[in-house]
Amino acid sequence: MGENYKRREEQKELIRKFEEQLKNKSYGFYDIETYEEIIDFYLDHGNYKKALRTCNIAIEQYPFSTEIMLDKAQVLSNLESFEEALEILEKAEQFQPNDYEILLLKGHIFSMQSTFDDAIVAFEKALPMVEDKDECYYNIGLAYQNKSDYKSAIYHYKKAIEANINHESALYELAYCLDVTGELESSLAYYQQFIDQDPYSYFAWYNLGIVFNKLEKYQDAIEAYEFAVVIEEDFASAYYNMGNSYMHLKKYTKALDAYRKTLDYEGPSAEVYCSMGSTYQKLNQLELGIKYFRKAIKLDKMYGEAWFGLGLCLCKQERFFEAVHFLSKAVKFAEQNAEYWQLLAEAEFKTGNVVSSLDAYQEAAVLNPESAETWLNWSFIYYEQGDYTRAVNIVNTGIEEMPVAAELYYRATAYLISDGKYKEAFNLLEQALVLDFDKHEDLLEFFPKLETQKALFKIIDQYRQSNL
Repeated sequence: MGENYKRREEQKELIRKFEEQLKNKSYGFYDIETYEEIIDFYLDHGNYKKALRTCNIAIEQYPFSTEIMLDKAQVLSNLESFEEALEILEKAEQFQPNDYEILLLKGHIFSMQSTFDDAIVAFEKALPMVEDKDECYYNIGLAYQNKSDYKSAIYHYKKAIEANINHESALYELAYCLDVTGELESSLAYYQQFIDQDPYSYFAWYNLGIVFNKLEKYQDAIEAYEFAVVIEEDFASAYYNMGNSYMHLKKYTKALDAYRKTLDYEGPSAEVYCSMGSTYQKLNQLELGIKYFRKAIKLDKMYGEAWFGLGLCLCKQERFFEAVHFLSKAVKFAEQNAEYWQLLAEAEFKTGNVVSSLDAYQEAAVLNPESAETWLNWSFIYYEQGDYTRAVNIVNTGIEEMPVAAELYYRATAYLISDGKYKEAFNLLEQALVLDFDKHEDLLEFFPKLETQKALFKIIDQYRQSNL
């Protein structure tokens, strides 16, 4: 600990001295290793502009240093100046044609540019030279996956795992690709072979658990995770995934126990706190849910799921004004999440912010047009305002997106009856009865007056009798 403290103090002094020289425009002369240390410091702290300035100063003193060229290319890629970064790497490659680090960085930049064929060429060229072949195979697999060439991706992920059974990302992406191609069930034997080779491999059991989880065999997944933690008691990831499997089985108390074990071994994290908040919300222990969602936000202010969870708990407590604040944050950090927009729309409506509610429902419908609830709730606002035409138009748009959603036909029927358009209403009612006869109760509940219910029931009973 003492040595680490001394090293940090020396680094602080180096950065202070370097920045003082920059301020006075009296650039000192440092060796390449010192420049690399300064550049790494700025990269670690996300200060890319200072890192780039340091690279330029270093290159003036060491114009042929491929190490500094690599650093500059890395900084430029972080700044998304990809073409300039590649130009520098081409120059570096002329000086060191067999430097695999140059090829790997080129591969990563090509991937960031979505030129995956070029990325594959660069990674494959580096492959014979690199020591960590698992990482190189993994990157090739990732490039193929991004091209939607899942077969080639699977082959390279398997090569990565052959080189390193503990390559967590390769195992995870392999399971995803096998799932996409419909081969996950048949691949169980592939994962089982690692356990056969080494029954005490906690990582092999853990990955078997992940596959079972993807196959929705949650009890089997839990058993695999339990083997993993028996072998490796402090395996936090296994406890966390065990908690998620218990959540799927609605065994919320056991899920909480697993999440607490995760915290014991891994320490605080926004993800675990958020999962605990969701568990308490499912248990209807809303104050505890709020507490843990707040803990998650404190650790990661950009964690959209925690903002949403907090807003959901407040909605359940009917604290809609407070909920709107947190749900607005949630959609800010996860703009493509239709569920977040839908709950925000509901909360806005409850607070009387009709215009904001309508806007939020529109966002939700665009993002997920196959949510009947969105179309029903959105149209209901116009219905309440007496604007039956708009209400019907919105439901009809929903029907275009979801032509077999009976509840939309019943709702359109209700709106048309309210608007006195009985012929159109009964045409839609017949279609609704064909799609799902039992849901006609939704329509009856829409009209509390007994006379109207009797009239509707007569029509519905006539349909039923004619189709016996």
